Amino acid sequence: MSETRFETGMRTRRSVLGDAHVDRAEARKTPFDEPFQTLITEGAWGTVWASEALTKRERSLITIALLAALGHDEEVAMHCRATANTGATPEDVREALMHVAVYAGVPAANRALRIAKSVFEPEAGEAPE
Repeated sequence: MSETRFETGMRTRRSVLGDAHVDRAEARKTPFDEPFQTLITEGAWGTVWASEALTKRERSLITIALLAALGHDEEVAMHCRATANTGATPEDVREALMHVAVYAGVPAANRALRIAKSVFEPEAGEAPE
């Protein structure tokens, strides 16, 4: 029996974000947001992230750059933490954020660099909540 897109998504999501993160998110799920959680599990994690067209490292860097460019601070921090599972290094993230500075703006990259620094160098400051 083949795996459903939801099952593939949960497996991929856990491999990238870690069991503890996914377990916390699943525990907070309610009937109100369950359809949304299913959508992102099947669409983002079960399709885009599960594709073999790019490596998890490459996908991770693209995701961090896009989130930084759009100013999604919580998601930047979450995906920087996830680099422990994707193979992207702090240096890779720094390079991706240099691209953000050139193509999406210095303020967005500056903010994301502070967030990444707080993840990769916790003694340097706290990550945004």
